[in-house]
Amino acid sequence: MRQVGQDGHDVTMSALKEKLETDLSVAMKARDEVRTRTLRMALTAVKNEEVAGKQARELSDDEVVTVLTREAKKRREAATAFGDAGRAEQAQAERDEGAVLAEYLPAQLSDEELTALVADAIAASGAAGPRAMGQVMKVVNPKVAGRAEGGRVAAEVKRQLAT
Repeated sequence: MRQVGQDGHDVTMSALKEKLETDLSVAMKARDEVRTRTLRMALTAVKNEEVAGKQARELSDDEVVTVLTREAKKRREAATAFGDAGRAEQAQAERDEGAVLAEYLPAQLSDEELTALVADAIAASGAAGPRAMGQVMKVVNPKVAGRAEGGRVAAEVKRQLAT
């Protein structure tokens, strides 16, 4: 899709953002309330990220994935909080929204894949001991990029460095 920005230059929309907008239109026409609500929220988060900072900019697909990952994490945390508070209906609504967001995110790494990536990063960086965690995280994070939650990656790095 070709758009012209306020300064008259071409602005190219990320393919993922364009897919979100197209799917939102389809969901609205189908009267799919959960999908419509979720996609509106996701697009709002993307647009807020675009205007954050000193200058508005168009996000790349990777940046859109980062925003969607953050929103999915919020849904998981909210579902847990609602579930713990005995509010099953709200917890289920959050899980439903999380499921919609998951369709737009890369497939998550299995535990075995994550373990192998971390082991490779430790070998590549020559890191040893718990103090080298930052060093290993710098190597492993770009390889993981949206395919595993940061806390999960950190826990695996910590586990392997402790042995």
